[in-house]
Amino acid sequence: MKPAKFTYHTPDSLEAAFQLLGEYGDEAKIIAGGQSLIPVMNLRLAQPEHLIDINAINGLSQIREEGDIITIGALSRHREIETSALLKERLPLLPEAAMRIGHLAIRNRGTIGGSLSNADPAAEWSLMAFLMDADIEITSARGTRMADITDFIQSVYTSDLSADEILTAVKFPPIAPGEGWAVCRISRRAGDFAIVSVATTICLDTSGAIENLRLCIGGMDVTPVRISHVEHAAVGQMPNEAWIKSAAEVASGIGSPESDMHASAEYRREMAAHLTAEALREALKRCGGGA
Repeated sequence: MKPAKFTYHTPDSLEAAFQLLGEYGDEAKIIAGGQSLIPVMNLRLAQPEHLIDINAINGLSQIREEGDIITIGALSRHREIETSALLKERLPLLPEAAMRIGHLAIRNRGTIGGSLSNADPAAEWSLMAFLMDADIEITSARGTRMADITDFIQSVYTSDLSADEILTAVKFPPIAPGEGWAVCRISRRAGDFAIVSVATTICLDTSGAIENLRLCIGGMDVTPVRISHVEHAAVGQMPNEAWIKSAAEVASGIGSPESDMHASAEYRREMAAHLTAEALREALKRCGGGA
């Protein structure tokens, strides 16, 4: 199918974009990469009367480190994140996640801001943002505000983004020197959205015990879920195989997974346990630990 008729706008500044949003309100949609919006428009599931293309706005595609924060502009393409030398050094799990998104043509067009605004709980950037406690920069004609990712992504395809606002940047902390990390997922085919995905980071102290753990799982609820009780209980423990199996068992019981055309709820729970164990073992290898 083809989309319904719409008017196409190409503002060259945020101010011009905000003027259009103010003029057309709910009749307008922001478009960047278009990898989520265009398919639903083609199916007539969305019929905006005005499309506001923000690709001509300068300054929204930079990837930079500022103090102890890495800022990724909303227009940064998945491929740019995948190949960023800065991210490979300071936050390598993001390039690893990016290379698993769709196929090359999709990664060349899709943007991190568009993905997070879409708030798909199976998307790689939702998982990464929850894992790393990312902050979301949101701008409107009224000014700029920051939102914690857990407040920004509220449910399936539901975010804390008003009709007159634009997501302009995502802010991540870098991983610590020696910190292990892993990103694991399962999908029906290469390039598909994940059925279940798990991401983790682990720091060990000088004795080999766990000093800090992040553990997040996607595909098990309406948003990615940080397994915070496992994170807190892990501190001070030696990361042996018994601990890994215990964490994996907890992961299998997380959330409220549903059965659909891609997988049953039971299968998702089995994969949650398997991928959690796999991710923890991989992260431990990267930080010099072992189970």
